[in-house]
Amino acid sequence: MAANRKLLAVAAVACAAAVIGVTGCSSDGDKDPFDGMSADKIAEKASKASKDAGSYRMNGQMKQSGQSNDIEFTVAESGDCKGTMGSPKTGKAEFLSSGKFSYTKGDDKFWEAQGGGATAELLKGRWVKQANKGGKAVCNPDDMFSNKNLKKLKRGDDAEVGGAKAAVLTRKKGSETTTFYVALEGKPYFLKVANKGSEGLGNVTFSDYGKAVDVKAPPASEVVDPEKLASGS
Repeated sequence: MAANRKLLAVAAVACAAAVIGVTGCSSDGDKDPFDGMSADKIAEKASKASKDAGSYRMNGQMKQSGQSNDIEFTVAESGDCKGTMGSPKTGKAEFLSSGKFSYTKGDDKFWEAQGGGATAELLKGRWVKQANKGGKAVCNPDDMFSNKNLKKLKRGDDAEVGGAKAAVLTRKKGSETTTFYVALEGKPYFLKVANKGSEGLGNVTFSDYGKAVDVKAPPASEVVDPEKLASGS
């Protein structure tokens, strides 16, 4: 799962929860669409299906630097994305990535935690602009749903995620256990990814695969360029 730990690239932190995509499988009653497949093969199909869907929504909780944050993001096929991240303790921030740039707008508590009251007052109601690394989309589906780490999985008992039946795949590495839930009906999308035993990860559910997502950069009048602020211009 990819991760960008920079302050203003919070979307990449959200995207870090997803290591996940193939052509659709359909369910026939109680018949297992993955009958005879290894857990690794099921994960490979889920990785391709999820990536091919292009757009999706993700909700969950992430742990970063010992803090738990709620996240909600929608991701477009282009890799543009928008959403929110935060907690009652650290404040809440909106995040938007469009084209080569990302934008963050936080509430007073969020900016106070980053730079104090003066920073919060300066940035109140404004978006802070940052160039994306390499000029690439932050939520690129190819990065989001990479299957390079989906190895040595084991399939457990099936479960449900939001009322949908799911195959359960687990991977253990040291003290960390990652559990992947793959849809048993319709296309084999990843429905949920859960982690235990790691300070940097959390739980994320996925939905609205293939639904249109519109992401637009905020008006220039509401945007602050941190480089210009630093130079006093």
